[in-house]
This record gives sequence, structure tokens and C-alpha cells, in this order.
Amino acid sequence: MKRALARIAATLAALASLGACSHGASQAASSAQPAGGMAHKTIGVSIQNREAQFYQDMESGMRAEAVKEGYALVVVDASRDNARQQSQVEDFISKHVDAIVLTPYDSAAIGSAIAEANSAKIPVFTADIASTSNQGRVVAHIASDNVQGGFEAGKLICAAVGKSGAIAIVDEPEVTSVQDRVKGFKEAIARLCPGVTIVADVDSGGTRDKASSDTGDILQAHRDLKGIFGINDDSALGALAAVRAAGLTGKVAIVGYDATPEARRAIEAGEMYGDAIQYPARIGSTTIDVIRDYFAGKKPPAFVKIPVGAFTKSS
Repeated sequence: MKRALARIAATLAALASLGACSHGASQAASSAQPAGGMAHKTIGVSIQNREAQFYQDMESGMRAEAVKEGYALVVVDASRDNARQQSQVEDFISKHVDAIVLTPYDSAAIGSAIAEANSAKIPVFTADIASTSNQGRVVAHIASDNVQGGFEAGKLICAAVGKSGAIAIVDEPEVTSVQDRVKGFKEAIARLCPGVTIVADVDSGGTRDKASSDTGDILQAHRDLKGIFGINDDSALGALAAVRAAGLTGKVAIVGYDATPEARRAIEAGEMYGDAIQYPARIGSTTIDVIRDYFAGKKPPAFVKIPVGAFTKSS
């Protein structure tokens, strides 16, 4: 009798255990399914410099949209190193990610890494900075309309300095997005204040220290300088440091690009005239939207442009 009872108890325990396992497996499968029932996807993202506020905001936009779509993001920092970024792409390929997003550090050299991803049948998208290589195929590029943004910066300079005078550009000419900004800027000068002359266009690498040093040299060479366009806010704030040191604060109009919090404070204080303002979080979220559409079988435009605005003290 005792043995019979023991057998019954063991059978009941086994059935209870099987039911619990079945319920647990069902729960695990449910939690693995993203909202909306879409298949789970992993996207590898290599950002050229995650320390920059712009890219932090862009990443935040990507992450917020990826959560909505149920995608996993693997985000890495290329640390402004092309070899490192190429290695990161190879790592994404080995992990069999479903898509790759790049903000290339070297637009010309990144092509070989893109071609490797193409060979592995992994779609590649670029955000903010485009590839200029003739190697590799990018599905879509998502970025600010930098020609239009440069034109906005030119409008600001024209408003600040008037119809004539000498101005300078603190540049970073090897970057494709900057090339577009300068193109739009020059178009605005030619159209809106053709009497204004660009007397210097220096490559400061987009860094604050070099922008400050280069601006000091420009101020020495052109004592009648009326305005400066910094192609990003580090360039503009570096220029501002040199203008302050020369005792010319408020006398040389400075226009930047990005409208970071520090630049906004300088604009509010009257030390800078204004900024073209990008929307990096929107670039990030739109990138994920474009990838979602691609996964759904829709062909995206080759270039998805995000409009650029203007920020001044009156803003």
C-alpha cells in the first residue's frame, strides 16, 4: 500500500513539474517576442565618436525607436579611428547582425568594410556622415540636409555683418557633411550678401583647441574681420575663445552649427550670434524607421534628409 501511494505521488509530482516547465517555456517565448509580433532583429551601430553630444543624442533617438520596434542595438565607439571601425564591422559580420549602421570616421576608406558586409548579405545604412568610397553599397543615408543647414548659417552671418565685410570659415573639409555645410554657406553669401568676402578658410579638424589657435592667426592677419562661421560648435567655441582673448567679444559675429547647450549659452549671453540647429535624435529615430521599412520589403530613398533650423538669442 505504501509503495502504491508513493508511485501515485511521484506521478502527480512529475505531471506538476511538466506543467510548470510548459508554462515557463510559454512565458519565455512570449517575452522574447517584440511588441507588434515582429521578428526579433539585431542592429550593429558603429559611431565615430560617442563622446560627442550630437552622437549621444542620435544614439538616444535610435534606442527609443528600436525599443518600439523590438530591435536589439549593439552600439560601439570607433573613437575616431578608421581601423577600429573596420574591425567593428567585421565583428558585426561574425555576430550575424541583421543590419549595420555606420557614421564613418573616414568616408573614403570605409568602403572596404561596407563591401565585406555586402558579401555577407548584411544591409548597411549610414547616418550623419556618408561614405564617399566607390566600394560597397549603402542602402540609405540618413542625415541633416547640410546644404540647407549651411545656407541657414550663411543667412545668420549676412544678418550679423550686413552687406559687406571680411569673414572666415573654420572648416573640416575632409568630412562630407561639412563639405555640404560650406557649400550651402557659400551659396547664401553669394545670394544674400555678395559684398561679404571670405578671406580665410582654415582646416581646424573640427576641434576646439586648433580652432582657437587658427582663429588667433586669422585675427592677426585680418584685423577688420567681421564674422566667423564654425562648421560645428567646437569650432565656433574655439573661435570664440580666440575672439575673447583678443578683446573682440561682440565685435566679431560668430555662427556655429549644432546648437549644443554650451553654444546656446554663448548665444544667449551675446557672445555668439547664432547657430544652425540639427536634430540628431530625429536622425537616429528616422534611421531605425528606414531600417524597419527595409525589413518589411520597402525600398527607401537613397538619401533621407532631415531639415535644419536656426537658433539665435531671440529663439
